[in-house]
Amino acid sequence: MLKKRLTFFLLFAFNFFTACNPFVEFNTLEEMNTASETATPFSAVLLTPSQPKKEITPADIHSKWDLWSSGVSLLRGANVWQALVLSKVDGVVFKGDGRVGPPFTQEDFYNLASLGANYVVISGPGLFTEKPPYQVDMEVQENLDHLLEMIANADMFATIALRSGPGKAEWSLCCWGEPYYRGYFNDRIWTDSAAQQAWVDMWQYTAERYHDNPIVVGYKLMVEPNASEVLFNISEPEEFHKYYSGSLADWNILYPQIVTGIRKTDSETPILVGSDGYSSINWLPFLKPVNDLYIVYVVHQYSPYEQYTHQDPWGNNSYPDTFDTNNDRKEETFDRNWLINLLLPVSNYFLENNSPIAVDEFGICRWVPGAAEYMYDLMGLFEENSWNYAIWEWATSYRPFEEEVHDFNFRFGSDPKLRFSIENSPLMDVIMYYWSMNIIRPSNVNFVNK
Repeated sequence: MLKKRLTFFLLFAFNFFTACNPFVEFNTLEEMNTASETATPFSAVLLTPSQPKKEITPADIHSKWDLWSSGVSLLRGANVWQALVLSKVDGVVFKGDGRVGPPFTQEDFYNLASLGANYVVISGPGLFTEKPPYQVDMEVQENLDHLLEMIANADMFATIALRSGPGKAEWSLCCWGEPYYRGYFNDRIWTDSAAQQAWVDMWQYTAERYHDNPIVVGYKLMVEPNASEVLFNISEPEEFHKYYSGSLADWNILYPQIVTGIRKTDSETPILVGSDGYSSINWLPFLKPVNDLYIVYVVHQYSPYEQYTHQDPWGNNSYPDTFDTNNDRKEETFDRNWLINLLLPVSNYFLENNSPIAVDEFGICRWVPGAAEYMYDLMGLFEENSWNYAIWEWATSYRPFEEEVHDFNFRFGSDPKLRFSIENSPLMDVIMYYWSMNIIRPSNVNFVNK
């Protein structure tokens, strides 16, 4: 097991600065790095204009919805990624020899929990086949059952997030346009009403199967809807909705049908919905809210993508820094204020719709200059806004896969040549700093059945 090594602990001061919004004042990264190694007892704090501060403890959590709507960040963790194993694409070893890969072990989840995480987003294949006749894939179902069992053993909550299913393969999310995957792309869900109905049926079946599982606290309907790109190569939401609003390609038409299907069998489990455009922030304002009591709207945050978070190991852009963040041939100051402005549409969406927000994907390549400082500010803003969040990603320890896919494996440190876990690093320390705030776990809450 990875050694749980918190080199510092949070020293929070919660201050109320305005009559409108709660703020959390954090230590600077420098102060955090010199903080005492003696743990300070912690409980989440909620401040509102109408009442004094209220501590959120496990005793205050009576339902899965409370985890999302209590006005503080309570779920902090990571995504795990899996996909169907295709021997012609993956070979016979790379992702394992099962139907779904790469494989995870119980030790993987014990290690994740030992670092402080209390939440896992299972970003993987749906329970129905991608091609007709659309039906349950029993091996995929058994894999999901096993993952949930291991996550429960590690005392963490989970969201089921589906990347593929009827009329939708994995490949347009990771590898759109790459010749190597020609013949394996399948995105007919955006043009085929039968595939869309099968996606509804798949979710209704999934909800029926897992709604009584106490660790399943969310259903994420689709990981990064992307009809705008795969069908029309459109990146701007205004252009897409001008021409294709109301069509089969419009996620605003499909996702309410999925919600209705789920609610036929499960009236209470929170449903997580991101927008088209890969759930990016600039597309969120175009996501039309649905009339449901238990909806969480989600965004994915990797900006600036090419210029910073996904830059190659030889990239020079850092944080804070000054460079062209958006390819407009003008340099911008890239700092905490830049991040605040980036997240404003998300805050505004919350104010307009009064529904919880989650950032259930965000991250940075481990070698990027200033990665620790960037993540410290970004995760701090999530806390200030009271959003739950899950980093990309928690990597499997399955050696053939982790040796090849390691860009976001923060356990490997900042040296791109390393292919093994190290004891600690600045980026790892920042992530553990925020995860150490978790006080809510399946073992200490008692959901009340309605």
